[in-house]
Amino acid sequence: MKAPADTPPALTVSALTAGIKGLVENRYTRIYVEGEISGWRVFPSGHAYFTLKDPGAQIACVMFKSSLERCKARPLLADGAKVLVYANATVYPPRGNYQLTVLAAKAVGAGDLMRRYLELKAKLEAEGLFAAARKRPLPFLPRRIGLVTSSAGAVVHDMCRVLTRRFPALEIRLYPALVQGEEAPATLVAGLDWFNGNTDWKADLLIVGRGGGSFEDLFCFNDEALVRAVAASRIPVISAVGHETDYTLCDFAADVRAGTPSMAAERAVPERAELLRRLQRLEDALAAAMRAAYEWNAQRVDHLATLLVPALRARADGCARRLDRLGAALAPLLEKQQLAAEGRLARLADALTAASRLRVRDLSAHVNELAAKLDMLSPYAVLERGYSITTTAAGEIVRAPSDVRKGDVIHTRLGKGAISSTVS
Repeated sequence: MKAPADTPPALTVSALTAGIKGLVENRYTRIYVEGEISGWRVFPSGHAYFTLKDPGAQIACVMFKSSLERCKARPLLADGAKVLVYANATVYPPRGNYQLTVLAAKAVGAGDLMRRYLELKAKLEAEGLFAAARKRPLPFLPRRIGLVTSSAGAVVHDMCRVLTRRFPALEIRLYPALVQGEEAPATLVAGLDWFNGNTDWKADLLIVGRGGGSFEDLFCFNDEALVRAVAASRIPVISAVGHETDYTLCDFAADVRAGTPSMAAERAVPERAELLRRLQRLEDALAAAMRAAYEWNAQRVDHLATLLVPALRARADGCARRLDRLGAALAPLLEKQQLAAEGRLARLADALTAASRLRVRDLSAHVNELAAKLDMLSPYAVLERGYSITTTAAGEIVRAPSDVRKGDVIHTRLGKGAISSTVS
């Protein structure tokens, strides 16, 4: 397209940028600007880069090392701080943007977001929500890990890569949530509720987080409902929001805070290869300890054996000598006891003999008395006076002639002797 003949010459981009640069830098030099710090970051070079903002606009700022070192308010400069800066407005042609080169700064209070952050932090801290006593240790070797983060971006891929590299046999599930903006807290809370209420797939550990960003970008992780949901989770939670220098209220409520999502993945599971190496070292150490203990005990047994044989021999000799002394002392006592027992036995024998004789005499007298009485009552005594007793061959007494028949053999007992006869 050709420009009309009456138009002024076209400007190059560089010329236009140079013109804007002159206008800005000549007009806005040595000015005071008030706003809230966001995205504060100090680089290894010592230069600080941040954004100064208010509800209507924002502007990039740089504070070089020399100015930062001279700044008395340096400890107060952080995300959310409300500051008054003394600066020059400059244009950076390579990118075509403008920025403030800050020469000095002083804090004038907390910004709105920082004020809300500090007020909620104080409230929840007073309730004991951040107390160390309520934080639980992470499981040593979780088998199922739930992730509550965005499904887009590198964060979820980085965490999965680190987790599976460290321990391949893991089960990982993602609940995709928003991680920035007004609707983010509700989706993050929904993710925590889903994992805590799921009975089919029970997670051992949860990681809630996102990658780096400004204070405003991360502010959804300061939502009260989300912080309370993290604290109330029945499953241990690692909070991994932003970078190491970023702190959200979720970090304080979680059981463990990790500086970055990748660091959270490293905290979540041990490295399998390192565990195997550690087990091998422990196995080697145990084998060596058992070997050393065996050798030491074997030497100890040998040493005790060398001490035990003489000790047992000396003990046996001592016992033998004591037995000899006891035997020598016991022999007279036994002899005396034997003599006393023999004397007592002799006395008992004499007494028994005398008692036996007396008893035999008494029994003989009694027998004689009974015999006399028996003789008096015996039918045979009558025979001595001239009477006789006749019995049949069967031994039955014959009292009348009718008790026998002719030809029967009968026996007659006399006082002295007997006569056998036949009935005729």
